[in-house]
Amino acid sequence: MAQISKQDALNYHSKERPGKVEVIPTKPYNTQRDLSMAYTPGVAEPCLEIEKNPEDAYKYTIKSNLVAVITNGTAVLGLGDIGALAGKPVMEGKGLLFKVFADIDVFDIEVDCKDTDKMIEIIKAISPTFGGINLEDIKAPECFIIEDQLKKELDIPVFHDDQHGTAIISGAALLNALYINGKNISDLKVVVNGAGASAISCSRFYFSLGVRPENLIMIDSKGVLHKDRKDLNKVKQQFVRNTSLRTLAESMEGADFFLGLSVGNVLNKDMIRSMAKDPVVFAMANPNPEISYDDAISARDDIIVATGRSDYPNQVNNVLGFPFIFRGALDVRASTINEEMKIAACTALASLAIELVPDDVNKAYGIKNLTFGKEYLIPKPLDPRLISRVSSAVAKAAIDSGVARKIITDWDAYRLELNRKLGFENTLIRTVIEKAKQNPKHLVFAEANNLKVLKAVQGVLDEGIAKPILLGDKKIIRRLSEENHLHLHDIPVIDPKSEAEAERRKRYSDLLYARRQRKGLMYDEALEKMFHRDYFGMMMVETGEADAFLSGFSSRYAETIRPALQIIGSNDTMNHIAGMYLIITKKGFYFFADATVNIQPSARILVDTTLLVVQQIKKFNIEPKIAMLSYSNFGGVSGGSCQRVHEAVEILHNEHPDLIVDGEMQANFAFNKELRKIRFPFSRLNDMDINTVIFPNLSSGNIAYKMMQQIGGAEVVGPILLGLKKPVHILQIESSEREILNMAAIAVVDAQYSERLELAPVFS
Repeated sequence: MAQISKQDALNYHSKERPGKVEVIPTKPYNTQRDLSMAYTPGVAEPCLEIEKNPEDAYKYTIKSNLVAVITNGTAVLGLGDIGALAGKPVMEGKGLLFKVFADIDVFDIEVDCKDTDKMIEIIKAISPTFGGINLEDIKAPECFIIEDQLKKELDIPVFHDDQHGTAIISGAALLNALYINGKNISDLKVVVNGAGASAISCSRFYFSLGVRPENLIMIDSKGVLHKDRKDLNKVKQQFVRNTSLRTLAESMEGADFFLGLSVGNVLNKDMIRSMAKDPVVFAMANPNPEISYDDAISARDDIIVATGRSDYPNQVNNVLGFPFIFRGALDVRASTINEEMKIAACTALASLAIELVPDDVNKAYGIKNLTFGKEYLIPKPLDPRLISRVSSAVAKAAIDSGVARKIITDWDAYRLELNRKLGFENTLIRTVIEKAKQNPKHLVFAEANNLKVLKAVQGVLDEGIAKPILLGDKKIIRRLSEENHLHLHDIPVIDPKSEAEAERRKRYSDLLYARRQRKGLMYDEALEKMFHRDYFGMMMVETGEADAFLSGFSSRYAETIRPALQIIGSNDTMNHIAGMYLIITKKGFYFFADATVNIQPSARILVDTTLLVVQQIKKFNIEPKIAMLSYSNFGGVSGGSCQRVHEAVEILHNEHPDLIVDGEMQANFAFNKELRKIRFPFSRLNDMDINTVIFPNLSSGNIAYKMMQQIGGAEVVGPILLGLKKPVHILQIESSEREILNMAAIAVVDAQYSERLELAPVFS
């Protein structure tokens, strides 16, 4: 990680708009009526409803999604007691993380008060505003007293993240470390260096996970907490042990697990060497751990190490916990965050780390391939799966333990809703995946020598989407699978170049030659083509030896579509093919066509493309609302692409009067219904929101979808080929694993429909 200078940090916080967060209205405010609804007199009605039934505050206000991040500044990060106001940048940062990772709104509140009873009184008094309270950076032992009392007196979640966040995340890392080294948690000899809020809460949580209290030695700045110490407060007295151990060095001998939440550089290599076989060391002091990562791993080959730093493996980062724990608690309106909910979050994190890591996570961290093991015990904070896995686990635990006031019954729908909050999922894609899983088909992956393709295949297997067939070198595929812990040994692997496939190559060559001999193809050329994965794989689909085909990850689109046209061909309905993209944005989804096939389409081809697109979209149970784009509006310019689009619209209006389609029009009028209604009230689209865009040529469509992807942050699914006789799909070059999986699902559902209907491949 690049070093951050003092000036960099100050500039980040001060430039342009000072601070890191703002309040944004969620309701219209442009007219006098809007303002009257927002304030007086309109606001009186929800006020009266809440007066009659306080629970209606969750219905009419932000309470259900609002958390207070509260501090008195007595234990700010590694800075100590710097005061409430000086702690405000940290609280704003916490608010930013809540919003970015879990779409939770936050008011940060800095209370200039060090009196414990008064602090409790203040927080209790303002609690009606919030759906939950996150206590932050309050020193021990006051933090325990404040949290315990508030949990008794309030009926909303109260959570001191410095205590429980570290406990939950480190607990997940510990469970997975034990999964690797095979030790039983109840047998562990544990040494905890540090006796502050985090260390005490972690120790208590480990007891819940199965550590035996008598096996845990805690050490503060004066040494081991033993029975002869007379200087210990009530909280520390819970960890007093009847032991002759007095120092950290003595305690480390034969220890299985070291937890450091103290100060830097107190642990040395000799202490590490004195530990038991396969030791686990979590050195989490910041910014300098109790022992550096490099020193720890150089001391022992069998060690597993975690720190609190992002520049080393296994960072124990609280952002893996608090946003998703509160999300789950808020969504079921839990009255508290109990031990069951914390354990659920911990085990969900541990389970997620064992799964295959999505490629977009690898890209985000500049890592080629994260796999579960000693250097990857817990998920990375930017893993998009966290919100659905952890929040749903917490919500379910709240319901099961009886502290939820709202019950969730459809967990699949809830997980989809969680993903939609951050734009990580789309109902349409999920629908396609679920449809594919109902009847998986044999799907050929043409580029199986590539690790990213193999990882996507693992995802396809895990989801139950398809029955994969891999084309490639068997030795390479086996090696990549073993090195990356993929479980693909039962999948058929075919090497088109191998001697074992000589008979099949000849059979395929004969078929291709018979079809293309009067179109310039020589027999030797046909035979040569069958050594190529795309020709070989598509011939498998053509002969019925496979149901669908996927390629294009590492080759140009034109190179892959050529064999598709030569072997599969277009269907008999229109004798025309086109490509469609599904564009997923935070404002909704759109279908873009054609951005892959037809360079300069005629009016008739534009009509046929539109009809192919309509056929596909209707299978989603969605009514297409189509804008046909150009650089002019409704006959404003004669000639060129404008004229072709104009003619296409006329044909569609005449031949397909029931279609909701209009144009030609510029993009701003297509996407802005208010503007369109003012300038072109005659449009058949009227005041509708469009969901489908037909471009006048390949250039404009291709540019548009790539700009949406790169600048607009849209997720792009496709290209979805329309009009071929059998299911063949072509990936974008260097597609992500997620994109490959999505296209695999589409290909399978295409195959399902091709099996049922003698029509062009379609999906729903």
